[in-house]
Amino acid sequence: MGGIPWARPTLYGTEESFVLDALRSTWISGGPYVDRLEREIAERLQGSNAIAVSNGTTALELALRALRLKPGDEVIVPGFTFVAAANMVLALGLTPRYADIDPQTWLLNPAEIERLATPRTRAVVPVHLYGNVADLDRIADAAKRFGLEVIEDAAEAAFSRYRHRYAGTFGRLGTLSFHATKTITTGEGGMVLTDDELLATRCRTLRDHGMRKDRRYWHDVIGHNFRLTNIQAAIGCAQLQQLGHIVEARRAIHRGYRERLLQLSSIRFQAFHDNVDPVVWVTVVHLEDDRDTDTVRSRRDRIMAEMASDGIETRPGFYDLALLPPYACPELPVSRAVSARTIALPTYIGLSPEDLDRICESLQTRLDATH
Repeated sequence: MGGIPWARPTLYGTEESFVLDALRSTWISGGPYVDRLEREIAERLQGSNAIAVSNGTTALELALRALRLKPGDEVIVPGFTFVAAANMVLALGLTPRYADIDPQTWLLNPAEIERLATPRTRAVVPVHLYGNVADLDRIADAAKRFGLEVIEDAAEAAFSRYRHRYAGTFGRLGTLSFHATKTITTGEGGMVLTDDELLATRCRTLRDHGMRKDRRYWHDVIGHNFRLTNIQAAIGCAQLQQLGHIVEARRAIHRGYRERLLQLSSIRFQAFHDNVDPVVWVTVVHLEDDRDTDTVRSRRDRIMAEMASDGIETRPGFYDLALLPPYACPELPVSRAVSARTIALPTYIGLSPEDLDRICESLQTRLDATH
C-alpha cells in the first residue's frame, strides 16, 4: 500500500485552463484574475473589501501596519498557535502579550485579555485554529472595554462561520491564507478582509510599495511588494468554483474520523461551540493522558513515529511559544498541555473511506500499544 500524506491539494481541471488563459493574456503579474478573486471572496464572505496578497503572513503584517501601531505598542496573541501572528508582531517592533488558551477549543481564552491588557495594549489577534472559531462575542466585549482593535487570523478557518457570519469578518480586519494545504489554494497567497474603507485604502497602498494610484511613482509611505500574481489568482478563481464540493468533502472527512474514533476514551476531539459552524481544516486528536507533559509528549511522538512506519504521515500540535527561543513567552499551562498531547491527522479531499479506516486502525493500535 502507498503512503498517506498529511495533506495534498486537490485540483479540478479548470485551474489549468484558467492559468493558461492568464499566461496567454500576458497579464502574469497583476491582472483581471486578481480583481476577480478579490471580488468573489468579498461576495462569498458577505464583506466589502478583500485585498489579495502574497501569503497569509504578509496579510497579517499588512493588517497590523494598516492600524498604524507604533513600536512598543502591545498586541495580544495566543501562546498555542502557528507562529505567524507572533512573528509579525515582533517584526514590526511591537510587543507581544501571550494569552493562554481554552482547554477544550484550544483557542485564545477571552478571560486572558483582562489579565494581559495594559495602557499600551492596542490590539488582539485571535487565531482560529484548525477550522474552529474563537469566542468572538467575549473577545469583542473585552476588546471594547480596553479599547483594542481585533484582527482575526482566519488562515485555518476560511469559510467557517460564527453566529452565521464568516470567520475573518467580525474584527475590524481579518486575514486568510491560500497556502497549498488550505481549504482553497493559490499555491501561496492570502487576503486581508475589512469593511473599513480607510483601512482598505491603506492596505492597498502598503501592498504596492506605498505608491499612490493617482500619481505614478509617488510614495507617501514606506510600503512593500505584497502583491499576488494573476497566475496564482487564476488558480484561486478555479478553486472557488468548487467551493461547495470542497466544504462538504472536508466536513465528510471530519465526520468520518469522529464516527470511527469517538468511542475511544483515550482521545478527544477539539470542541466547537454551538454557535460555530466549522469548515475543518485539519482533524486533530488530543491524548487523554494525565501524566506529566514530558512523558506525554514522548508518548505522542512515539505514536506518530509508529504511524509513519505504517505509511501514515501525521503532524504534532504546534509547539507552545514558551518552548521556542525567539519569543520570550512565559509558560502558559494550558498551551503547554495541549501542545504536548495533540496529533494532527491527514485531512484532505482525496482521502477515501478505506484511507480513513487505515489511519484510524493504525492510531488505535498505537494508542493501545503505548498506553
